[in-house]
Amino acid sequence: MRWSVWSLFPAIALSGLLAPAIASAGAPSVDAGQLLQRIQAAASRSNYEGTIVYSAGGLLSSSRVAHYGVGKQTYDRVEALDGRQQRVFRLDGAVHTVWPKEHVVVVEQRTPLTGLPSTMQAVGPRALEHYAVEPEGSDRIAGREADVYLLQPRDGLRYAQRFWADRATGLMLRSDVIGADHAVLESTAFSEVRIGVKPQPASVVQALQQLAGYRVERPLQQRTSLAEQGWALDHPVPGFRLAGCVKRTLGAGADSAAEPRVVQAVYSDGLTHVSIFIEPAGLPSDDEQLGGRIGATSTLRQRRGDEWITLMGDVPASTLKLFAVALERRR
Repeated sequence: MRWSVWSLFPAIALSGLLAPAIASAGAPSVDAGQLLQRIQAAASRSNYEGTIVYSAGGLLSSSRVAHYGVGKQTYDRVEALDGRQQRVFRLDGAVHTVWPKEHVVVVEQRTPLTGLPSTMQAVGPRALEHYAVEPEGSDRIAGREADVYLLQPRDGLRYAQRFWADRATGLMLRSDVIGADHAVLESTAFSEVRIGVKPQPASVVQALQQLAGYRVERPLQQRTSLAEQGWALDHPVPGFRLAGCVKRTLGAGADSAAEPRVVQAVYSDGLTHVSIFIEPAGLPSDDEQLGGRIGATSTLRQRRGDEWITLMGDVPASTLKLFAVALERRR
């Protein structure tokens, strides 16, 4: 349930799925579907400000975040507190990534692959087909009372995920991805948060009005399908469905006039995601296959003729291999 800075997909409506009530010793029964609805509603409707800390594979980073809703409009602000001075703003469906030192701003429109509903990742209704929800008591996160739940996978194709939901509002305060050996692979949590603050949309609008002299880059992106690009997923990986497919220019800093060359298809099980990237190969390489894992994110890279195939996702490496075997060139 990685929501370190921005989630990858727009929130999926949770209506239409009510799971059986679940309970544990000393904990009240809770309807899993209603629980996830409450968490999603809090992520999209709450006005909050705070600091999020992300840790994985020995790496630690933090970001100052804010989310405001005014009528039907939402305003998001994320400022990295470590490394490069990256700032991200969302307004009217446009996502602005600002690099102050380079005086560059990258502007992308919200799509099913870049949509940012909030700084929290929603949980789709299909997640309950592949995970069981188990209450695990209570805790305190960032000075607030929270209820703790475990999303236990029903097979070995995905990781368990534990989350802490604010008792008063339902806002997700912390999320951990749990490996097969019960080790925490990555963790994202508020170190401090203020919920129910007065919306300050001007803080987003004014920041975007102070970019005079910045070079504006607008990477080209267009909807497509694997079939249109001559590829097919020969057989589905259990539980994962296609969420969207686009063709884009190479990298965020690519020339906006360049022809889109990278194909990205994303598959989701309602909770986690797997991305398939297909791009032209450069010079021949001795490394025909590469793979690894940082935190919960596994990566598998293969060369197929004149193209590189890169698979990424917060899933076990064996799940990525299933996608790689199923992906076939049709023309």
